[in-house]
Parts: sequence; structure tokens; C-alpha cells
Amino acid sequence: MQDLFYPSKDGKNTIHACLWKPEGEPRGVVQIIHGMCEYAARYSPFAEFLTKHGFIVCADDHLGHGQSVKTKEDLGYFNDQRDFSIVVEDIHELKLTVEKETGELPWFVLGHSMGSFFCRNYISVYGNEFKGAIIMGSGFKSKTTLNTALFAVKLNAAFCGWRNRSKTIKNLAFGSYNKKFKPNRTANDWLSKNPENVDNYEKDELCGFDFTNNGYYILFSAIKAACSKKVISAVPKSLPVYFVAGDLDPVGDYGKGVVKACNKFHRAGVKEVSITLYDDCRHEILNDDCKEQVQDDILYFITGKLNG
Repeated sequence: MQDLFYPSKDGKNTIHACLWKPEGEPRGVVQIIHGMCEYAARYSPFAEFLTKHGFIVCADDHLGHGQSVKTKEDLGYFNDQRDFSIVVEDIHELKLTVEKETGELPWFVLGHSMGSFFCRNYISVYGNEFKGAIIMGSGFKSKTTLNTALFAVKLNAAFCGWRNRSKTIKNLAFGSYNKKFKPNRTANDWLSKNPENVDNYEKDELCGFDFTNNGYYILFSAIKAACSKKVISAVPKSLPVYFVAGDLDPVGDYGKGVVKACNKFHRAGVKEVSITLYDDCRHEILNDDCKEQVQDDILYFITGKLNG
């Protein structure tokens, strides 16, 4: 794995990214967009799987995550502008940076969880640059729900500041996620039925931290935009889009939200939209017991689009 660094579009911070290269001539590039409260290097096992099949893989640490923070106090804080499009532009800057080395290889993008919503915004702007998009661990939320969440964040920030880490906001956002998995062993049982994965997540200092009000504002803003008719309609109609999720993933409302998002893409005229829901799997399907099948399915999707 190679480390990359480049200036963030916030004009203040430096973005860290990871680059994995295969042996021999590459067949294409897969760009990964990580989720909330994690970081790019967590995807090393999946990246190494892809490099063995001839793909270059890249992923950035978003602002407020991984090695893109200056201090631990910056974890969960994106940018002073409170603008999710800055995160999207940082993601695109990684593509431009890696392309200087790779030339015009076929590109694919995969976004997980929070990264899936960034990805949906990303492909609405830059979708013509990709051969396919994988939307992982995603879902659909109503405008009313998201406006309510944004109001709660702004209200809390008005009294406590944008760097405050509100237990109330966290509970509103994720308090129900563990209920289906009682009796709970940990607060993060909803991530995976694989206890080793959950334990590794909880022990990792760069995972599971509390978001600031700034972080939640950008998260909810990105989800609101990604679920809007405007953004979905802007996705190129010829871009193949593949939704994958666990059928027990609360982020996707146990499959219902994933199906709804998939249907919205269909109705917007995106010609090739497909979906796989993995039985008895939770949120982190690349780390859950179904990970080998997930990897194989994603590889099948990608290789099928190489010459498309």
C-alpha cells in the first residue's frame, strides 16, 4: 500500500489516501469511498483481493477521518464551511491524482454507508467518468426526516457549538440500530454478526468516535441531497449501478430502504440498476461472514463492465 497526500478543497487541511497496485498490467481502477467513523486502510483486505485480479485500488480518508485529521479533536469534524460538496470534491481530486499515473484505464467507484451517500452525489456530477458504481450499505430517507434531523443539529449547535458531540443527536441518529439484535453484546452489534469484526472496530481508536454537530450536519445534508429527485435524476442514464447490502442492515431499513433507493434510480431512467441483499447479514458486509460472496459478486459486476 502506498500513501498519498494532497490539499483538501477546504483550503485548510491535507487529505491522506491509500493506493494499492497489482502486479503486472492493470485492468482498471476501483475507487472506494469509506463510511462514517472509519478510514481508507480498513479496506486493505478487499483492496488486496482486487489487486490479485488486476485492479488498482484507491481510497481517501475524508476530512474528519483517519490520517486526514491534525488532532484527535478533529475526528468527526469535516469543514468550517459545513459543505458536503467539499468532501465530494476531495474524493474527485483523488481520482485526478491517481489518473496522472494510470492514464485512461476504466474506472469504477464503490461507496459504503455514509460513503454510499457521498458516492450517490459524486456520480450525479461525475458519473460519466465511470464504467460502473457500487452502492453498499445505503438506503433512503424522507426529506421530512432529514429536515427534522438537520433542525435538531442546528439547534444543538446554537447552544453548544459546532464541535459539540451530542449524545442526544447520536441517539436520534443511531439509537434504534441495535434493538433488533438484543440481547446486545456491544453497542455496535448492528455492524456485523461476526464478533471479531465488531471487537476490532471497537478497539480501533480511529473508529467509532462520536461525531460533532458539524459532522452530523454534513452527514444529514449529504443524505438529503443523495435522496433528492434532483440528484438521482442527474445520474447518467447509461451508468450501471449495483446496490449491495445485508438484509439485516438498519441503515437500509432491513432491505426496504435499499429497494426504495434502487426503485428511485429505475424511475429516474437509469437503464441498468441491480441489487443483491445478503441473507442474515448486517451493515459491514465486506467484514461479515458473507464477505467472500460479496467480493466475488462485486468482481463479477466490475469485470462484466470492463468492455461495456
